[in-house]
Amino acid sequence: MNDQDYDLSLNIKTGEDFLHAHDSIHYHPYEPTPYHGLEILFNEYEVNKQDCVVDFGCGKGRLNFYVHHRFQAKVVGIEMNKRFYQQAIKNLQSYRKKRKVKQGDVTFHCCLAEEYPIEVEDNKFYFFNPFSIKIFRRVINHILMSKEKVDREIDLIMYYGADEYIDFLERETLFQLHQEIIIPGFYPRNPYERFLIYRLK
Repeated sequence: MNDQDYDLSLNIKTGEDFLHAHDSIHYHPYEPTPYHGLEILFNEYEVNKQDCVVDFGCGKGRLNFYVHHRFQAKVVGIEMNKRFYQQAIKNLQSYRKKRKVKQGDVTFHCCLAEEYPIEVEDNKFYFFNPFSIKIFRRVINHILMSKEKVDREIDLIMYYGADEYIDFLERETLFQLHQEIIIPGFYPRNPYERFLIYRLK
């Protein structure tokens, strides 16, 4: 199926819209992860009903709805752009018409990534290169602070992981590379066409 067919099957609309999310150079334009990439990722990477996946820069919620539909896991979308946030909420209303969604299982927050208060149940965090290393550092520090409150295994899932992200994680944190999932046909022609999962036990 192509992206439009996937959207149709989930009763949502998450097509590309290259509106720049913010005037600051620290926040990058919206671009949803291709469904083809999500299939490759989640055919090899395990998510279960007890997990809570947080998507930073969720846009219209594509990853959130895909993960909830496939695994019935809790999902949280963080989006700073009000227009995209409103479209994510509209998608949630449409998604509910075809699928059962328990209260709190699919939620969206309209705020800056660094302002989102990490919940102790949040244990998997998704990044599609949404912002600069400056913001990434702040978000990771918040995640680490939440782990001090409630010790748990934490995964960072990165698509198009920026070199600065990787350098920071490997030099300045205890996160370790757990899994690399490449997208056939694109990698190694484009070395960023891969998912990197960093884990902190």
